[in-house]
Amino acid sequence: MGQFDVRQALACRTLSDKLKLSDIYSQHAGGVRTKMPYPVPRQLVSFLKPYDREIRNLAIELRALLLEEMAPCYENIYDAYSAVAIGYGTSDRLKDGIFHIAVYSKAVNLGFNDGATLDDPKGILLGSGNRIRHITIKTPEDLKRPELRAYIRRARKKALAEARKLGEAAPAKPQGVVSTVKAIYPKKRRPK
Repeated sequence: MGQFDVRQALACRTLSDKLKLSDIYSQHAGGVRTKMPYPVPRQLVSFLKPYDREIRNLAIELRALLLEEMAPCYENIYDAYSAVAIGYGTSDRLKDGIFHIAVYSKAVNLGFNDGATLDDPKGILLGSGNRIRHITIKTPEDLKRPELRAYIRRARKKALAEARKLGEAAPAKPQGVVSTVKAIYPKKRRPK
C-alpha cells in the first residue's frame, strides 16, 4: 500500500490511460501517503524494469525524497554498465552535480558527489575515494531516517556556497525538474 509499482507505470502507454505516472502515490517519512509531484520519466521506468520490485520501489522513493529537497533542478539519467544512475545538480553539466542515485541489484545508493568534504556527524557516509561518499538504502525504513534529509540539505547548501566562493554565476533555475537521458550503454551487467 502506498508503494510505487513499476508494472503499473509500464502499463501506461498513452496520455489517455487512466493511470498516469504523475498519479502514482508515494509513502514518505512518517508513513504519510503523498502524491508524487514529479512524474517518473518513462525511460527511467524502463531502465529499472530488470530489477526486483523492492529495489525499483526504493529507487523511485529515493528519487521522490531527493526531488522534494532539491527541485527545481536538473536530473541526468544514465543506463550504465553496472547500474542505473541518476545525477542531480544545478545544471545539466556533470561538474554541477551534487547528488546521484545508483541502483544495484541488492540496494540503492544515495551518493554525495563531494561527500569526502561533507560533515558526517552521524558517521553514516560510506566510501574511501577522494570525492564521493554514499549512504546505502536497503529497506523502505532506511528512507525514513531523519538524518537522510539533513545530509541532503547540508550537501546542497555546501555545494551552492562553494560555487559562490569560486565566483561562478548561479545557473538559471529551471522550471520544475528537467530530466534528460544522457547515456545508454549497449553492454550491461544487470540482475538476472
